[in-house]
Amino acid sequence: MKFAHLADTHLGYRQFGLIERERDFYEVFGKVIDKIIEENVDFVIHSGDLFETAKPSPMALLEFQKGLLKLKGAGIPMYAIAGNHDSVMRKGSIPPQVIFKKMGLKVISPINTNYMQGDVFIAGLPFYPASQSNVLKSKLVELSKKAASHEKSILVLHQGVDNYFDYQYELETGDIPDNFTYYALGHIHKYTETDFGKGTLVYPGSTEVWKTDELEDYRENGKGFVVVDMDGNKPAVKRVKVDLPRQFIKRSIDYTKLESNIAGIKETIRDLEKPPILILNINNVDSDTGVIYDRINEELSELSLMIRPTFNTVEGEIDNLIIKDDSIGPKELIMQRLEGYGSNVDKLAVDLYELLSKDKTEDVQAVIEQYYTQHFGSDDVEFTTDNFEREEVDTGIFESDNIEPMVENEDSEDATKDIQVTFKEVLE
Repeated sequence: MKFAHLADTHLGYRQFGLIERERDFYEVFGKVIDKIIEENVDFVIHSGDLFETAKPSPMALLEFQKGLLKLKGAGIPMYAIAGNHDSVMRKGSIPPQVIFKKMGLKVISPINTNYMQGDVFIAGLPFYPASQSNVLKSKLVELSKKAASHEKSILVLHQGVDNYFDYQYELETGDIPDNFTYYALGHIHKYTETDFGKGTLVYPGSTEVWKTDELEDYRENGKGFVVVDMDGNKPAVKRVKVDLPRQFIKRSIDYTKLESNIAGIKETIRDLEKPPILILNINNVDSDTGVIYDRINEELSELSLMIRPTFNTVEGEIDNLIIKDDSIGPKELIMQRLEGYGSNVDKLAVDLYELLSKDKTEDVQAVIEQYYTQHFGSDDVEFTTDNFEREEVDTGIFESDNIEPMVENEDSEDATKDIQVTFKEVLE
């Protein structure tokens, strides 16, 4: 038996505010679905952040529906969890994945934690923030006990783990049960494959370049998904790469050779199918940066989708020497200042910082209430999906094979508006 494992598709993400980049994410997702079908797998696992937000745009929902129906037509079921981007932490809310349950999407949640696919036990949990790590750990112990009676098992999570995460994580390696055959993780956008316990742990990475700091890993490992064969004593993992529709081109330019460098870039990008994103570092600048920017823009703007120049002036080189790779960011500073307060106060503060930076103000209150109840109240509290998942969801507006466009013009303002998936109309 073999399956496809992907994560972090972030459908609906409009990178740099550009509709072209949003379409790129949809295009890549379509390519991934087609390649999964070509691989003739038995099922698919999506390890979170299917959507960019918990309130996806109509276009994002339709693009996923298109892919899900293709898989359904090929007889390939899909299992999915909610990630930190598409989780809803308010009590009484549901993640957008639930909309597609009647189409066959098997949503793994705190209520429905496990399924059987043939003789393979599939279990998992949606994203839990660091401030709720104790709840997460206790649930992992429960899943480990269930997995013990199965020869082949898969654990699906969307979490940062200390050994594989460069900044704040929710789990340490020792918190993860070691008796699963395969660990289908999401959250980290860089490809990771390693032995763990009696099996194999994989972060397949994001399917598109979500942040420019992923470019180095993209050039080394590509973007895509993995196909996992469970028939042997140990899972056999095959990396399947997908060509991205648009190139990121990074160049370092010496200001004294500006004109020849610009000419070289023009020659490189002239015949590309889609205008690339240019990331330019201009060094040894001793002139007006505004004039240099205008010159670059004049020569390259028509051949590129976006230009991101960084000017390193002669005076500025001193500042660059001061800024080191291990400089302290806001999360690390928060953790340092609150270290020693106990009760996971530091993790709570970082969770609140992340929510507020994403303008998730309603979720902030829910996290605070859950934290207070867990540490100072008497009730055992969960942070995410609710009892609505015990009920079937009416997805009638999505069920037709002849899909009518929900948005007349995707470039219009209406196309960018989010919809709230917690509306009462989807619940029976």
